[in-house]
Amino acid sequence: MKIIIAGAGEVGTHLAKMLDSDVHDFTVIDSDESRLETVQEMTDALTICGSPTSIDILHQAGVENADLFIAVVPAKEQDANLVSAMLAKKMGAKVVTARINNEEYLNHENKLYFTDLGIDLLFYPERNAANEIIDLLKKTRTSEIMDFAHGKLQLVVFRLEEGAPLINKCPKDFNYAKGDLSFRAIAISRNGETLIPHGDTSFRKHDLLYVIAKKEGIDECMKYSGKGDIPIKNLLILGGGRIGEMVARKMENIADFVKIIEKKRDRCEYLSEKLNKTMISFGDGRSEDPFQSEGEEKFDAYVAVTSNSEINILSCIEAKRKGVRKTIAEVEDMDYIKLAESMGIDSVINKKLITASKIFRFTLNNKVRSIKCLTGTNAEMLEFVVNPNSPITKAKLSELEFPENAIVGGVIRGNEAFIAIGDTVFKPYDRVAVFALPDALKKIDRFFI
Repeated sequence: MKIIIAGAGEVGTHLAKMLDSDVHDFTVIDSDESRLETVQEMTDALTICGSPTSIDILHQAGVENADLFIAVVPAKEQDANLVSAMLAKKMGAKVVTARINNEEYLNHENKLYFTDLGIDLLFYPERNAANEIIDLLKKTRTSEIMDFAHGKLQLVVFRLEEGAPLINKCPKDFNYAKGDLSFRAIAISRNGETLIPHGDTSFRKHDLLYVIAKKEGIDECMKYSGKGDIPIKNLLILGGGRIGEMVARKMENIADFVKIIEKKRDRCEYLSEKLNKTMISFGDGRSEDPFQSEGEEKFDAYVAVTSNSEINILSCIEAKRKGVRKTIAEVEDMDYIKLAESMGIDSVINKKLITASKIFRFTLNNKVRSIKCLTGTNAEMLEFVVNPNSPITKAKLSELEFPENAIVGGVIRGNEAFIAIGDTVFKPYDRVAVFALPDALKKIDRFFI
């Protein structure tokens, strides 16, 4: 594919790294030469210094032949993203996407205006991150979740802590050959390495386990993890930026008590006007004991979403030490993600990975319904739709020579969901959940052509 990325900020640079391969011809545009130098150090991208709203610059990038145009100029320059995306589509780009920082644009009726203008996808990284945090607060047993077909199948991620019943067990202990499984372990993140488990792979303490489960199998699966749901009555949020505000707005109608700690006084005043039931506290979270609620009851959950990854990590560790059972940290520094998870933080949120998940599906064939770039691993979870004549329909799963660094987790057929095993035969229009490491992505794609 020919791909053009407009904007070499954090999101644009991360996307460039993910798309850097022999199968893509991609160009990065930015008006900041130093940002482009960073991209050149990390990738083989062609870089062009200039404004992505310049028609001349877009011509230089070859926008008329672009398969995908991604406008990810930093959020403060939202207008540049919208203008460059509209120009790119008008000049011949097949698919265009644009980053925005205005929630109003995502209202259904408003999105139609942008569709009419030729923009195929608007994405708001902060809202995507807030939605993921809210989902995790509703399903507190897991570190990460992904639903397929409105929850008929679910990917759940959890860490095996001391005493978890799964420790020292192997996949073969669950007799996959039966064909009536309600869940299946599809990957393990261990000491910075991602493993596809085989029948005799032993689960160990501190493993981060990725499990595909039928809706009715979630409770059984979580029994083996040793984790139970935590009712969120009292919630503390460090950081009153956009993510903190969106989380509080939703959770103040679910939890009994929500509190935001924010270090900017003018932002505190704004939040006090915008939020109805949330307590707003001016400070930086380093007071005597911010983890006590007004009723002297401990907080059930703590969400750290400041702009500083180190503060978010350290404050979550302190929250754990104080007895908070569910901690979620926004960690934008990619180098810190595995460190944060190894230090006992329950869930790590990264806007760049969430954004990449939304955009990445455009780089694969049009049978990919959804994709999620997972934290704690460099792998992706994808949902494919089977074509009537796809190669994957030609034999049983065990006979297909599916890539080693990928695994089919489950299948949705009509209203039925089931876990895939060696004898599984795929039918046209099945929806198939696949876990894959980066080097297997293009190999998998060929099975669904």
